[in-house]
Amino acid sequence: MPDFPDSQQKLLSAPFFLGLPEAASARATAQMVARSHPADQVILLENDWGNSVYFILSGWVKIRTYNLDGKEVTLNILGFGEMFGEMAPLDQVPRSTDVITLTPSTIGSLPASDFVRLIETEPIAGIHLARLMAKRLRQVNRRLRLREADSTSRVADVLLFLAEGQGIRDSAGFLEIPNLPHRELSSLSGLARETVTRVLGKLERKNLIQRDPHRDVLCIVNPKGLEALMV
Repeated sequence: MPDFPDSQQKLLSAPFFLGLPEAASARATAQMVARSHPADQVILLENDWGNSVYFILSGWVKIRTYNLDGKEVTLNILGFGEMFGEMAPLDQVPRSTDVITLTPSTIGSLPASDFVRLIETEPIAGIHLARLMAKRLRQVNRRLRLREADSTSRVADVLLFLAEGQGIRDSAGFLEIPNLPHRELSSLSGLARETVTRVLGKLERKNLIQRDPHRDVLCIVNPKGLEALMV
């Protein structure tokens, strides 16, 4: 592979670009701009127009909207290699959600025109995008099915949802995910923060999860045990 700048090289290792022709990927990412952002910084606002498509090079962001009562609702949490902001340039309408960093993050932005050209000229890129949309739709459907479930099922689902997107196996074989603030898990699950705290404590006592505050990660010790709770 050619000697790309570090940020471009990191972007090309993202799942979306795997299997694409090298020359096409290089053209699509040649104008990428990488910027570092502190935690709690707004990257996109609802109703902005879509001039760029974004990839996470490091850190975590949340996708946020508001319900009819004005309450914040977290729709998704995204980490390294994942993209956001791709829909607005494709259907040429304003953004439909806000995007805010949860941790210090580095975000790469591509001109929307370069991204759309890649989708239009490379069938594999279109397939990757379709698979991403299908994955996100499955996640939404699963969460909708569980919205009337008990609190334990809903917290277990959120943890597995995060592990599906960004879980990393540690040396002991456990799945590591970020130890997110309970307010974020509350927003994702639709439960009160106090309820989330209580359920996490119960899961930890059952040895289904372990929290490591020194590294700010949460380890899923027994994914199948969590799945069994989702009744």
